[in-house]
Amino acid sequence: MYEIDDKKKFLKDNLSQKRYQHSLNVAAECRKLAEKYGEDPDKAYFAGLLHDICKEMPAEEQLELVQKSGFTVCREELETKSLLHGIAGAYFIKEKYGVADIDILNAIRFHTVGRAGMSRLEEIVYLGDLVSAERDYKDVDKMRRITYQSLEAAMLEAFEFSIKAVIKKGGVIPLCTVEGYNFYRRLQKEDKSKK
Repeated sequence: MYEIDDKKKFLKDNLSQKRYQHSLNVAAECRKLAEKYGEDPDKAYFAGLLHDICKEMPAEEQLELVQKSGFTVCREELETKSLLHGIAGAYFIKEKYGVADIDILNAIRFHTVGRAGMSRLEEIVYLGDLVSAERDYKDVDKMRRITYQSLEAAMLEAFEFSIKAVIKKGGVIPLCTVEGYNFYRRLQKEDKSKK
């Protein structure tokens, strides 16, 4: 069902070697996370493989795809070129490959910004991207450890990490990211109150 040979060829032809390797690493990480957390490993691999399909496309082309997509996109996403590729990528695979599975489309669309109420697959792709084999940022080992202990705890940690990084760079934070942080913070508080 999740044909990947033609997609790998497309990625290899349209991404830098570094970005192509990253895509393979994220796909492999998503498969492992899916196996751990009871998701379909092939579906997770497929979504992870394609998450950055539009990453190295010229910004004008990404913006054109975003505008055609019909997805709800906030002003902060439109103002931040590095966030366009997720939205563009979801629309691109829908149009080019006929991917209609909303879970896969959302996993790609929200893999950089996150949101409240993410599906298990969305969480897996978001975190798989953050902890893939080549990642070497400060505290990546801690992030990997948390990711394999609890998806919810890892999502909260990831939102905190992401928001701090954006603030440090002087960027703007999409509303869906803020809502995602609040969602996972509330989940954690609810979990603590049950104990």
